Amino acid sequence: MKIGFYNPYLDNPSGGERYTLALASHWSEDHDVCLFWDDTSIIKKARERLNIDLSKTKIVQNVFRGKNVFKKISTSLQYDLIFFLSDGSIPTTLAKHNLLHFQVPFSEVAYSPFKLSRYQYVVCNSRFTQNHLDRRVRNKTIVIYPPVRPVPQEPKIKKDKIILSVGRFTGYHNVKKQEVMIDAFKKIENHLSDWKLVLAGGLIESDRDYFRQLKDQSKNHRIELLSNFNFQELVKLYQQAPIYWHAAGFDETDPTLMEHFGISTVEAMSAGAMPIVFAGGGQTEVVEDGKNGFLWKTVEELINNTLEVAGNMDNYEEVRQSAMKRSRDFSEEKFAQKFDELLKQLQ
Repeated sequence: MKIGFYNPYLDNPSGGERYTLALASHWSEDHDVCLFWDDTSIIKKARERLNIDLSKTKIVQNVFRGKNVFKKISTSLQYDLIFFLSDGSIPTTLAKHNLLHFQVPFSEVAYSPFKLSRYQYVVCNSRFTQNHLDRRVRNKTIVIYPPVRPVPQEPKIKKDKIILSVGRFTGYHNVKKQEVMIDAFKKIENHLSDWKLVLAGGLIESDRDYFRQLKDQSKNHRIELLSNFNFQELVKLYQQAPIYWHAAGFDETDPTLMEHFGISTVEAMSAGAMPIVFAGGGQTEVVEDGKNGFLWKTVEELINNTLEVAGNMDNYEEVRQSAMKRSRDFSEEKFAQKFDELLKQLQ
C-alpha cells in the first residue's frame, strides 16, 4: 500500500510526535510510506531525539499545510491510506482510506459531515482525549495508546539523587508547568540533601524568553534546565533518576491544557523511576495512586509525597517494581499490533 502521514508539529518532535513517526517507521517495513513535510532534517531529528528510524520513509512536499484545496485533493487521490494528526480541523482528503488521529481533546472541531465521512477510523491517544472530544466526532473514535520504548537497563549506572521531569519548554499557557515544579523544589531543597531537580525538554526559538525566565527562577538553586538533548542523553537521565515529576494540568480546567497521555511518565517508569504526577488528564490512566506511583492535586501533596519517597526509597521498592511492570502495557509491540489489525480491516 501507498501510505501518507501528516503531522503539523514536526518542527520540534517530542513525545507527541513519537505516535506518528513510530507508526510511519513500522509500516515503512512493508509499505510505501511518505511523510508530508518540507524539511528532510526530520529524519535526523527523529533518529537523534526519538531513536526512530525513518530511513525507509520518503519525505514529500507538504501540500496539507497550504490552502490549495485542489492540490490536497489531487495528491490524496494517489494514496491508498493517509494518516492525519488533527490540529482541530478535519483535513480534506480523497484517499481510498483515511485515519484521523486526535491527541488533544478539542471540545469543538472544524466539523464537516462530508469530510468526516472520508475517515474510516478516528483514533484517540487516551480515554481522556476521547471523553472530552467534540461529541460529533467522538462517536466514531477508538483508543490506541501511544507506543513507549522501554529505557534500557544499565547495571553500571546507579540511581542518583535526581528528580527528573521531561517536557517541552513552551510559553503557551506554560502547559508543562515547569515554573510550578521549580517553586515546589525550592520549598523542599533544604530538606533534600544533595538532591537536584532536572527539567529537560525540547525548545524552539519562539520559546527562548520563557526558557530564560525559568533559568532566572532557578538561579542559585540545585536546578538544571536542559534543552534539545539527544536520545542517549535522555536515556541516561532516566537511568539516573529515582523520582519523576509531572505537573501538566495543574490549576487548569481546560482539557486541552491537561496532559493528554504522558509518554515521558511511562518512559520514566520503565527505567525504575517513581512517578509522582498530577492527578489529571491521561496520567490517571497510567498511574494508580499508591500501587505503581503517586498522584497529587495540590503542591503540598507533591511536596509531601516527594519527601516521603526520597527519605524512604527502600520502603517503596514494591511500588517501583509495579511501575516498571505497568510501563510494559504501553509497548511498541502492542501499539504496532493494534494498528496492523486496523490496516487488515481496511485492505
